[in-house]
Amino acid sequence: MGKNIELTASDGFKLGAYRADPAGKPKGGIVLVQEIFGVNHHIKALADGFANDGYTVVAPQFFDRVQRNFDVGYAQPDMEAGRGIVGKLNWDNVMKDAQAGVNELKSAGKTCVIGYCWGGTVAWLSAAKLDGIACTVSYYGGGTGGMIGEKPKVPVMFHWGEKDHAIPMETVRKVEAAHPQQASFVYPAGHGFNCDERQSWDAGSAKLARERTLEFLKKNVG
Repeated sequence: MGKNIELTASDGFKLGAYRADPAGKPKGGIVLVQEIFGVNHHIKALADGFANDGYTVVAPQFFDRVQRNFDVGYAQPDMEAGRGIVGKLNWDNVMKDAQAGVNELKSAGKTCVIGYCWGGTVAWLSAAKLDGIACTVSYYGGGTGGMIGEKPKVPVMFHWGEKDHAIPMETVRKVEAAHPQQASFVYPAGHGFNCDERQSWDAGSAKLARERTLEFLKKNVG
């Protein structure tokens, strides 16, 4: 369904992206933010799924600033490679690349940033830093606890797993206490529960989180 495109950030950097368009007039736009595994098969499948729901989706290749076209699976070496790239990124450039995705979607209507894993932290930061977005959705964003002082300008929905080895429930409760006006849901699942290509996939939790996300989109985007 989708196609590969190129985005240009405000500093002139050109990065790849995967774009998926709905069959008819879009209800709005989604900037879809990858996990540490790149814009891989799973992220493209998510983009196609949201396009089937009526949204124009752009998934920027955020890792292009370090390694172009990074696309791996979920084995331990893949995880280590992804973490290595994250360590070489800086948040200012990540926000420039996210903004490039938002700008690409201007003709689609209102736009939401939805991110998973590393992308969940990007989604949280986007709520405070980006222009021209209506809301964000953060799935198990591990870095959110370290950015608890950010002040979101738009509504945020959080999805967490209570069995998440990477994000203690203590951190989740601190985020919720600091931002009680934001929607936050905890599921009986571990980290990465939305990804059906990972051992941590939890079908029931993923389905419920998706339903809540679509309702949130309907309310804030269209």
